[in-house]
Amino acid sequence: MRSSNPVFSRRGFSRDAGHAGFNAQQPQAGGPAVGTNPYATGNPYAQGAANPYATNPYAPQDTQLGAPQQARGNVMTIDDVVSRTAMTLGTVVLTAVLSWLLLPVDPANLGKSYGIAIGAALVAFVLAMVQSFKRKPTPALILGYAAFEGVFLGVISAAVSTYISPGVVVQAVLGTMSVFAGVLIAYKMGWIRVTRRFYGFVIAAAIGFVLLMMVNALVSVFDGAGDGLGFRSGGLGIVFGIIGIILGACFLALDFKQVEDGVTYGAPREEAWLAAFGLTMTLVWIYLEMLRLLSILQGDD
Repeated sequence: MRSSNPVFSRRGFSRDAGHAGFNAQQPQAGGPAVGTNPYATGNPYAQGAANPYATNPYAPQDTQLGAPQQARGNVMTIDDVVSRTAMTLGTVVLTAVLSWLLLPVDPANLGKSYGIAIGAALVAFVLAMVQSFKRKPTPALILGYAAFEGVFLGVISAAVSTYISPGVVVQAVLGTMSVFAGVLIAYKMGWIRVTRRFYGFVIAAAIGFVLLMMVNALVSVFDGAGDGLGFRSGGLGIVFGIIGIILGACFLALDFKQVEDGVTYGAPREEAWLAAFGLTMTLVWIYLEMLRLLSILQGDD
């Protein structure tokens, strides 16, 4: 199973047992996959020829094919993912707060602040793409992405808070945290089934969503009202805001699956940076969609 997240899609952690759970049964050495698992033999971290890390001196030499790795010398752990994610999210929050305080969004300076925000967003996008196509994670690139993304979020959040509602940013943050907690609980309880069909649906829906938003943005450039096709305002804006948040929740489920598989199969510790990178991008997506949805709802009051 490959993640929708570009930073995971080149790794392809694999451990499907038909659902997303922490206690799924593993295939036995030399035998077929247990149950109906169609992906078990594709695990890149399994011992044997298919495992690019089979020569890892920290990996156990007597484990069965597909069995979870037990060594913890140089392999990714949940603690590694949590600490790296805290660093990337902390960078986003820090630069967002600084840009909020240092880049005024009053009418006299709004254009300049918006210009800096758009420039920061473009730099963040470039850094994200560079990291996505690198074979190994580069912490400097990941933290750089987080820093520039934070500048963009800080200016946008300040503008929304100033011109729409002072409390909307706090509501969006709480909403994002609630989505994260809800998806995590549902994933650990096995209520979310991350299968090939689920993955394909999420990817197709995300591509369609992004294309529609791009068309809407393009039309808005030539639209005197700046509303485009109306996908980001009014009733349609509310519908697409909800769809965007649901897609973000689906991305979280895929990201949790990739983290679980990386830990299970003993991915190198450096992969924790990629896990943090992917989770940060997904949370930024959810926050922006939450902020946009709340802005529409409160703007209509």
